[in-house]
Amino acid sequence: MKITDPWLTHKATQAVCRVLTDGGAQALFVGGCVRNALLGAPVSDIDITTDARPERVIELAKGAGIKAIPTGIEHGTVTLVKDGIPHEVTTFRRDVETDGRRAVVAFSDSLHEDAARRDFTMNALYARPDGSILDPLDGLPDLQARRVRFIGNATDRIREDYLRSLRYFRFHAWYGDDGAGFDGDALAAIAANLGGLARLSRERVGAELLKLLGAPDPAPAVAVMRTTGVLAQILPGADDRALAPLVHLEGDLPADPIRRLAALGEPEVMENLRLSKAQMTALARLRAAASGVAGPGELGHELGFDAARDALLLRAALLETPFDRACLTEVECGASAIFPISAKDLMPNYTGKALGEKLTQLKSRWIASGFTLDRSALLSDQS
Repeated sequence: MKITDPWLTHKATQAVCRVLTDGGAQALFVGGCVRNALLGAPVSDIDITTDARPERVIELAKGAGIKAIPTGIEHGTVTLVKDGIPHEVTTFRRDVETDGRRAVVAFSDSLHEDAARRDFTMNALYARPDGSILDPLDGLPDLQARRVRFIGNATDRIREDYLRSLRYFRFHAWYGDDGAGFDGDALAAIAANLGGLARLSRERVGAELLKLLGAPDPAPAVAVMRTTGVLAQILPGADDRALAPLVHLEGDLPADPIRRLAALGEPEVMENLRLSKAQMTALARLRAAASGVAGPGELGHELGFDAARDALLLRAALLETPFDRACLTEVECGASAIFPISAKDLMPNYTGKALGEKLTQLKSRWIASGFTLDRSALLSDQS
């Protein structure tokens, strides 16, 4: 089996590999680029592993005129940029010490040691520069079966980094076969180590959950997170009942993690995730609009088309009611409508608080009319 994808055969990527191999080092593609290529999925990042130490990688790159950036040199990672394409080159490593959040690593000359410290068998697949596959831990059958399985003992892998419990569900959502079910050993180990999740930073947990929710259909994975106790551990008070209906109602819409996160609970629940201010604002507006009674046109005018559509989808999912796509015409009308009255139209008859109240009253009449009342009609009665 060989990979022949354009990213691998690109002259810049092959030049990076030659710099390493001509210098007497190994150059092996690893991780997501190999996994995704074998699945026919898009490849966004190119990761290369080598037995050369970081200093040697930099020396070889500079000798060939390739830009070398020590992006994570303490962990063995140097980014080599050729023709504008970044290649993360990392020295073989083995774990010396782990504490459930981060690892102390040592460089290694062994491919097997490098593979053994990874999380899942499908991520321990390597490819030579010619595209031929190396499978030191027999991960290829798991990948082909879309079976997410921890390397070695699942409990050991989780205790090395408790984020791997969340990564398990994220990888299952993206690459697993829901029909084949979840790995029993993995779920048992995750359920037995729930307490370790509290040791993770909220930023890491939030980032991982958003990646999971960006999968085509994260609902089965989130449901199993609930049954194993993971969901309650990371998001006390969360409820995933509306997630599967929401995913169904979305149809062909691109996945939006914030829209889906809003299906899991109120903004107060999400404070555990340490999201950005913009993300929290969007989530709060979406949840409030979905929980309110404003109609499609009003939501379109207040939120814009996309956010109003998302609020109506979420409302239908939360209420377990059908979604009438005809309402999107009203949303579009509201989103494009421009309120024909400004404050100066009401002055000096109205000022201060009274001015604000009158503007609100007129806008309500305008919205109720289906945005048909014009300026003259609205100003004809200012009593």
